[in-house]
Amino acid sequence: MSVVRPILLGICAAFFFAFTFILNRSMELSGGNWLWSASLRYFFMVPLLVIIVIVRKKMGTMISVMKEHPIQWLWWSFVGFGLFYAPLCFAAAYSPGWLMAGTWQITIISGSLLVPLFYETVQTVNGPIKVRGKIPYKGLMMSLIILLGIVLMQLERATSLSTLDMLLGFLPVLIASFTYPLGNRKMMEVCNGRLDAYERVLGMTLASLPFWILLSVYAWATDGLPSSSQLTQSFFVALCSGVFATVLFFKATDLVRDDMSKLGAVEATQSIAVLFTLAGEVLFLSMSLPSMISWFGIALVMVGMTLHSYVSRSPQSLSMPKKKKPLEL
Repeated sequence: MSVVRPILLGICAAFFFAFTFILNRSMELSGGNWLWSASLRYFFMVPLLVIIVIVRKKMGTMISVMKEHPIQWLWWSFVGFGLFYAPLCFAAAYSPGWLMAGTWQITIISGSLLVPLFYETVQTVNGPIKVRGKIPYKGLMMSLIILLGIVLMQLERATSLSTLDMLLGFLPVLIASFTYPLGNRKMMEVCNGRLDAYERVLGMTLASLPFWILLSVYAWATDGLPSSSQLTQSFFVALCSGVFATVLFFKATDLVRDDMSKLGAVEATQSIAVLFTLAGEVLFLSMSLPSMISWFGIALVMVGMTLHSYVSRSPQSLSMPKKKKPLEL
């Protein structure tokens, strides 16, 4: 399968993911509790996704698949959603959105390093077989180019932050960069293609609810109820990032779930989120325009994305199809 469509879906997902960094930072600047920012997103996602899945008449299928492995659903949903989004919201208390979005691009490398933990389908003369994945070193090198571009984009502003803020803003995002692709890939294995992106996101959201309920109870006990502004912004995070972005990204990864090199290329598209975040903070949070060094970093990201897409193609996709001879009358 061509990698172009999954990459385009990944870029669209990155656009909506940018709302997470922009709105979470906005809520933090207005005094919102990060615990509410984290839990409210998933509370709002439930009714939105339930409506979509019911309209598609897939609720029964989703429930039956979840009943087969309930413990795996609970655990990997906690890993993929809980240990992904809670650290991001915590980091928003210590880092601006642009720095979080830049740090988040470590997931490009994280996803590649996780490859040996999974199996992929390989076609042989005796039919398809499952083999343990190998780290896609060519794609990983392209990921390093992307990461270098991200570093250059953030270098000038990062030097103005204290060491403590850098660590508290970096380490939680580093954890999230591993848990998000890990939980996503493990749930793809559990579902084995039987659920589409909407059903899988809803299932993981429902399975992660116990964690979000615990967070919200603690937030209520220690800080009271969230403000109307935080409720509104959390709803838009749930809609844009939790529904649109997550479904688009899961759809993209579903299309290439049996090819780890292409899967790495799709996950690399999330580097574009930093560009969208920069634009959003300039427009809505009055951030200054990037310097020339930052624009050079943006160019490196674009080059790295293009090269990553190229080296992730299979040899078959790089060869030109032979022309068929015209039929003789």
